[in-house]
Amino acid sequence: MTEQNTAHITAQTTLIPAINGWKIYLQDQGNSPHTLKAFIGDAELLASYLPPDRTLGSITTNDLNNFLEWMLTERGVPCSPKTLARRITSIKAFFRWLHNKAVIFVDPAEKVVQKSVRSPLPEVLTPDEVEAVITVAERFALAAKPDTRHIALLTLLLATGIKKSECLTLSPNHIQWDAPNGPLLFVRYAAPKNRYKERKIELPADWEKIYHRYAAQHNLGEKLFPWSQRRLEYLLEDLSKEAGLEKHLSFSMCRWTCALTDMQSGMEFDKIRQKLGVSKVQWRELSQKLMRLAN
Repeated sequence: MTEQNTAHITAQTTLIPAINGWKIYLQDQGNSPHTLKAFIGDAELLASYLPPDRTLGSITTNDLNNFLEWMLTERGVPCSPKTLARRITSIKAFFRWLHNKAVIFVDPAEKVVQKSVRSPLPEVLTPDEVEAVITVAERFALAAKPDTRHIALLTLLLATGIKKSECLTLSPNHIQWDAPNGPLLFVRYAAPKNRYKERKIELPADWEKIYHRYAAQHNLGEKLFPWSQRRLEYLLEDLSKEAGLEKHLSFSMCRWTCALTDMQSGMEFDKIRQKLGVSKVQWRELSQKLMRLAN
C-alpha cells in the first residue's frame, strides 16, 4: 500500500479502518492466505477488546499488556504459548507498520515483551533406522513384482532434504545429469515471492542408477513422482511398518534426518541452510534444534 493510499489513516483513526488498510498492505506484499488470516484475526481481537472509539494515537503499551493478560486469564478461551507468541508478533507487526508509515509517532508495541516458544524437537531416523528402511526399499525394488518408487523417493529425500511441496512439483527435467561435479537437482518455484527458495542440490552419484531403474518402470511424463501427496505418504509409511519402526516415516522426518546427517558430517551451517532453502531468520530456530538433536 502506497503512502497515498494510507493518507486517510491518521492518529485519530480507530482500529478497524486501520486494520482494513493493513490487510490491503499485507495482500500487496504477497503474504499467504494463512498468514493474512492469522495476523488480521489477531488485530481484530485487539479491536474487540478495546473501546470501539479508541484512536490509534491513544493506545499505550499498558493497553497492549492488559490485552495480553486478558487473553491469558480472563477471556475464557484457551491460549497456548504458541498462539500467544504469534499474537504478540501480529500486534508488533501492525503497530510497526503504523509507525513506519508515520501514522503514529510512538510505537506502543515496541516495548511489549515477545514470548518465545520452545517447540518440541522433530523426530529423526537413527543411522540404524536409515539402514533398515533403505534395506526394505531395496527389497521392494527387487521383489518378484518390483516397485521402485520406495527406493527412489526415500533416497532422494534423505539426500536432498526437500520438502513435501517441493517434491510434488519436481519434473525429470529438474535434474542435470551432466553437471561438471556430479548430478544436480534444481528446486524451482512458480511464485515470485518464493524465488529466494530456489536452489540446486548435489545428488549422490549412485542415485543415477536408482533413478534410471525407477524411470524404466514408470511413465514419468512431466512429474518426477506422478502420484498424489497421500500416495507418496503411504509409500513412506510402508517402509516404517515393514522395517518394524515405532516411528511413522514422513517427508518431514527425512528432511530433518538429512539436515542432521549433513551437520554431523561437518557441512558448514550456511551450506545446510542454503540446501534446505530457508531464510537466515528461519535458520536461527532450525539450527538450534539441530544442535539439540545432535547432543
